[in-house]
Amino acid sequence: MFYGLSKFLKDLLPKRLFYRALLIVAIPVIVIQLIITIVFFDSLWIKTNKGMTRALVNEVKTFIEVYNNDNFDKSEITNLFSLYQDLNIEFIQDGNFNYSYDERWFSPIDRTLRRELKSRFGVSRFWFNTTNYKELIDLRIQYQDGYFKFLIPKDRLTSSSARIFGLWITVPAFIMIIISLIFLKNQTRPITALAKAAEKFGRGEEIEEFKPSGASEIRQAGYEFDRMRKRIMRHLNQRSEMLSGISHDLRTPLTRMKLQTAFIKEKDISNKLVEDINEMEKMLNEYLQFTSSSYIEKDELFNLSELIKEIVEKYNNQNLTSSINERVYLNGRKNLIKRCINNLIDNALKYGKKVYVELSKKSTNVFIKIEDDGPGIPEKEYDNVFKPFYKIDKGRAETKSSVGLGLSIASDIIRSHGGNIKLEKSKLKGLEVRIFLPV
Repeated sequence: MFYGLSKFLKDLLPKRLFYRALLIVAIPVIVIQLIITIVFFDSLWIKTNKGMTRALVNEVKTFIEVYNNDNFDKSEITNLFSLYQDLNIEFIQDGNFNYSYDERWFSPIDRTLRRELKSRFGVSRFWFNTTNYKELIDLRIQYQDGYFKFLIPKDRLTSSSARIFGLWITVPAFIMIIISLIFLKNQTRPITALAKAAEKFGRGEEIEEFKPSGASEIRQAGYEFDRMRKRIMRHLNQRSEMLSGISHDLRTPLTRMKLQTAFIKEKDISNKLVEDINEMEKMLNEYLQFTSSSYIEKDELFNLSELIKEIVEKYNNQNLTSSINERVYLNGRKNLIKRCINNLIDNALKYGKKVYVELSKKSTNVFIKIEDDGPGIPEKEYDNVFKPFYKIDKGRAETKSSVGLGLSIASDIIRSHGGNIKLEKSKLKGLEVRIFLPV
């Protein structure tokens, strides 16, 4: 039960730091405001309103009792109360007057006035309305064959200073929350910038010079991230330069070996040596392709449908069929996506006779499917084949020359775009490569 409640609270709370910090600031202010309002409403508003209403009802009761005394002149009594008690009094003869009324239950003025009138005049001998006039209250009290109509200023029942006090304890709370919003926005902006830079760097995109800002802790985290980013970039560049140097150094003797094979009279030996040299060159190219930096290319919006069509048409192979949705656009690195699709199609054509390529779009995702009718890959090896230089013994085996980098390169490219790549058994009884990319 405790776990369920804890999970419910976690789901209920906002996920972003800005809104959580806002709750930390706003909730205490709102709670204090409510407490002050309740205390003020109970001790000042209600008691003041109750005392003023009771005094007014007593004046009305006194007027009726004096008016009912035949020893006093009724007109003079009415004038005196109107002059000194600020009561506009009028007697109206109406024996059929209806004393039922609609009380506003949410109004403290109506509730208090009803309670005091009921205690002085009974249940069905009065009628009042506090909304017909903006600054006046219409009060009617049954008397003999008619009723007295009293028009009473509203400030006789409630104090305007109480409203001002209530306003002044409410407005500062809203001002504090607005100020908190501004400060919290400024404090969370550096965290958001750091998160976006880390996400961009994790996808392999180029990051311009990152400038840490904000509080000292956030600034320190930004400095450490920037130092880590520069160390990683330095290692990547060193690796690429090292392999480029090795490739350059190895190409020269390989070229000489190619030339020397031309002078070998035994053609069988010559052909075998040429195949070995070509395989070594292919390995060098794949190594360089695997280590080539993808940080140089920037994101761009391009037509993925046209790109895949161009790739498929380039092969000019009747066994390569496709189904491509029109006008599917993707924001990413076009050359890397092209390299990925090329690698996968090359791999499919290498091991299978029939290859099918499909491009579709659903909601905010792009789906690319590449199927072949080759020997496939055992299901237990699906995760392993994405590892660099990994080879399996069965299915797509050693019979064909392979360095073991094609799927690894494709996986790195897709994941750097925030997507995912999976392997399944295809309908053609071979391998199916599924690619998911966000748009």
